[in-house]
Amino acid sequence: MADRMLRGTRLGANSYTPVRETQFAPRQICEFSCAHGHFFEVTFAEDVAAPVTWDCSFDGTPARRVDAPEDSPQHGRARRTHWDMLLERRSLDELEILLDERLAVVRERRGRAEPGARRAHREG
Repeated sequence: MADRMLRGTRLGANSYTPVRETQFAPRQICEFSCAHGHFFEVTFAEDVAAPVTWDCSFDGTPARRVDAPEDSPQHGRARRTHWDMLLERRSLDELEILLDERLAVVRERRGRAEPGARRAHREG
């Protein structure tokens, strides 16, 4: 066991690579602030678009970049729902007819057809 131990060094405490010849990638430092008044900095690569929001390093709430532009209101059309798109293709009368047809198919499949049809099925 003693022959495996490293003596005279602290693992992880010192780096043995030459620091003088290392060049770091260009960086940008962005300042963020959260609603609770915490200010902190996050370092990003220079060629990366820094995000507008980042989780606060103190309490985890969403923080906003200090130099970010204010949110502009969304302009344009309102979001269309499935119902809106359906009404573009069919009228309400057509939809009622389709609903009745599909309900009849479901009832027949479950054995809940019209009372006369059930009797005819049993006798047959």
